[in-house]
Amino acid sequence: MKEKSLRRFHYAILSVAAVMFLLPLLWVVIASLDTNAGEALKWPTAWTIGNYIQVLTSKSNLRAFGIGFVISFVEALVVVVVAILAAYPLSRYQLSYKKAFMNIILFMTALPIIAVIVPVYKMFLSIGLLNSITGVILFISASSLPYGIWMMKNFMDGVPLELEEAAWVDGATTMTSIMKIVTPLMFPGICTVFIYTFSKSWGNFFIPYILLSSPDKMPASVMLYQFFGQYGMIEYGALAAYSAIYTVPSIVLYILSQNYMSKGFSMSGAAKG
Repeated sequence: MKEKSLRRFHYAILSVAAVMFLLPLLWVVIASLDTNAGEALKWPTAWTIGNYIQVLTSKSNLRAFGIGFVISFVEALVVVVVAILAAYPLSRYQLSYKKAFMNIILFMTALPIIAVIVPVYKMFLSIGLLNSITGVILFISASSLPYGIWMMKNFMDGVPLELEEAAWVDGATTMTSIMKIVTPLMFPGICTVFIYTFSKSWGNFFIPYILLSSPDKMPASVMLYQFFGQYGMIEYGALAAYSAIYTVPSIVLYILSQNYMSKGFSMSGAAKG
């Protein structure tokens, strides 16, 4: 009886947490279709798609979505490639400094960006990368690499070394074994790292806001500011429509990749006899 009551208590806590997450999403969906949307969650008296038309017919919004997608996609691609190359020796070689290096990587995953943004700002100013999309990509990639390497190394540990050894006997190089053996077998892990880094970059407001100054270079995460006017005036309907559209890339990417992410690392029968 005590165990049953404890289970109900756990379900109650989970239900409250679910409601806390679902209510803002419900407000976004309903407010985006409301002609008189406000800050409160209410059923619309009149439905409209005008808020979406307002967002999608704005050239500045379309440009911001495009810039945000380019930044996030390139950053995720850079992190995946570099993380694979960095994780390989950590997974495959018996290095004397491996434990210390992994501890440093773990420490860097917890390092707040605010702690390094000032020296990075000064460095970018001196080398001409300030107000540059390239600079934003480089900085976000560097800040995402520690966790990307950590995850990629754990996924790579699941690929049997015997498969590579068999390929080496057949004359394959290290890079060939990475590209044709390790990478295909850990593709679910690669998808996980890519989605994580893409979503993190897509939702990053702080770095582009600090490093970019030109309005025509701002990504979608920063352009949310346009709906907050002076004297507390907010276009709630357009803001909700913009927020709903803003979630589409991450949702689509997850749907396209969930088949790979759901697969385990079943290697039975894969080893060469």
